[in-house]
Amino acid sequence: MVDRLGKGLRTPPRDALIADVTPEPIRGRAFGLQRGLDHVGAVIGPLVAWWMLTTGADVRRVILVSFVPGLLVVLLATWAVRAGRGRERAVEARPLPPVTASFRLLPPSVLAIALFYLVRMPETLIILHAQHLGIAVALVPLLWAAVHVIKASTSFVGGALSDRIGPARTMWIGWISYVALAAGMALAHGPLAGWILFLALGVVAGLTESPERAIVSAGTGGHRGSAFGMYHALTGVAALVGGVALGFVFQGRSGGSAFFVSAAAALVLVILWPFWARAHSVRPR
Repeated sequence: MVDRLGKGLRTPPRDALIADVTPEPIRGRAFGLQRGLDHVGAVIGPLVAWWMLTTGADVRRVILVSFVPGLLVVLLATWAVRAGRGRERAVEARPLPPVTASFRLLPPSVLAIALFYLVRMPETLIILHAQHLGIAVALVPLLWAAVHVIKASTSFVGGALSDRIGPARTMWIGWISYVALAAGMALAHGPLAGWILFLALGVVAGLTESPERAIVSAGTGGHRGSAFGMYHALTGVAALVGGVALGFVFQGRSGGSAFFVSAAAALVLVILWPFWARAHSVRPR
């Protein structure tokens, strides 16, 4: 719980800082670079921990060693924030909005983004379904590392595509990809199909994470910290509620049924998004 509290406190300011120091024409690539490096860490960290455990270290020692990169990150962040004074001047130049007004800082398209998190299958259920398809439990860590390789390799591509054709279109392509892959998981049989589709689902993150942040950054009126905080709060709550609901379908019916429900709901968003984007003037480019 303390770890997740730290994540909640650091993620919105991090996204706000990235948006502040990055020119708008390359903002998608900046977010793509951050998401890609984050996924690289999600590969390297567990592999280092696995190597330490297999060479005689216990869990306590692994956790203790993890303090070293954590401390280095704190020092690096301190230097980076002090080196860029633009954020401080920007905050001093305008009053902070009350918490209740933070919702109004978000562009209307964030509601559609939250709905996607509501209907998207959580990765824990995807892993469970992959096991039902025949992937051995012992291979799950390898599968988890491999999907983060896919996410890392596609995040910068998604960010660059966002800068080229616009975040709204890039995110929409990611949603279409999710519908196809989720339907494929519902129909899949055998471990090979489980491996291919699970890894392919990593592309969805690469095509959606960076454009989402670019959309939030473009419509905040300057109060990016508050807006990113509400964005992460809304998507987090939506993912929790949606995960529980899809979990009930998964357990009460089957994994295939849960994927069908998720794919059908996401297809509705895919159909409605162009009209929603046009009505709320989501910039296509």
